[in-house]
Amino acid sequence: MSLKQILRITLLVATPISLYFVPWTLLVAWLTPLPATVEDEVQAALKHDLDGIIVFVDRKGAAPEYYAAGWHNREAELPARPDALFKIASIGKLYDAVLIAKLVAAKLLSLDNTLTDYFPELAGRIEHAERITIRMVVQHRSGIPNFTDTPDFWINPPASSEEALARVLDMPADFEPDAAYAYSNTNYLLLSQLIERQVGYGKFQYMQEQIFLPLGLKNTFGSLEEINLEYLMSGYYVGVEEDIKTTDYGSMIASAGDVGTFLRALNDGSLLTDEEQEVYSSIYVYEHTGLIPGYQSFARYYKDIDTVVIQFVNTTNFDGYTWGLSEITFNRIGKILRKRYGT
Repeated sequence: MSLKQILRITLLVATPISLYFVPWTLLVAWLTPLPATVEDEVQAALKHDLDGIIVFVDRKGAAPEYYAAGWHNREAELPARPDALFKIASIGKLYDAVLIAKLVAAKLLSLDNTLTDYFPELAGRIEHAERITIRMVVQHRSGIPNFTDTPDFWINPPASSEEALARVLDMPADFEPDAAYAYSNTNYLLLSQLIERQVGYGKFQYMQEQIFLPLGLKNTFGSLEEINLEYLMSGYYVGVEEDIKTTDYGSMIASAGDVGTFLRALNDGSLLTDEEQEVYSSIYVYEHTGLIPGYQSFARYYKDIDTVVIQFVNTTNFDGYTWGLSEITFNRIGKILRKRYGT
């Protein structure tokens, strides 16, 4: 048998097998022709079995656009509302990085100091703590294990940041400091504690002074205790019947409009001084996503069309396609806007 015949037979056998592993749900969502408007795309997202979706679009010089579809509360049959509060999860890291940049610019913090310079009690409890710099912590290059990856974290979340940190103390590092990148929520838990040590009071009070008040953000909060739960969009996990919005994973809470206002100010330079902006640009990113049970969020600034897009979806399934489908919807909205504005 010739090599050509062997290859032909191999391809004939392999192709049906490979087709079995194709994520057809995602492929169909990706290949479906773009609708003409953002509103049509938001409505179409419900075909992916998402309970509810909120989208905020802010193009400079134009009136902000708000879209919502599906349920704010499925049990009560309350329709999604564009001004609803939402758990923004890791989008909150953008706010933390802003505070770090401000402290560095004010000479209240050094990115080149190590964890043990600020947390001497962590020597011997976090591997390589004496070599891990604050810059590495901000940039997820510390090698410190991620506490949300520890057993049963999402089932029995810790009651405090101290309990969360205790989950990774005395664990081996994932890698040598600055040898690799690995996203770890423990990094930002430590940064939150560092901010409070340096300013001498609560991080969210400092955030209120430095971010919320200057930007006029009236719908951004640090915890569930600060809000009326009726305004919080319900959160759902596929296969779990009840609303899980009261389960506290420590997320910041905000409206899509408030996140959009913050993201524009971060990107256009109006939030930070030139020195602070230079520090920030050297340590962190200008867009983010967030994911916790019941809540997934996307925040991006499209520089070419000077447009901010925020998307919230209140359905998750860590073992399924809900994240991929939401991400496809978010990217398709970006394409619609670029077509609208001619880029």
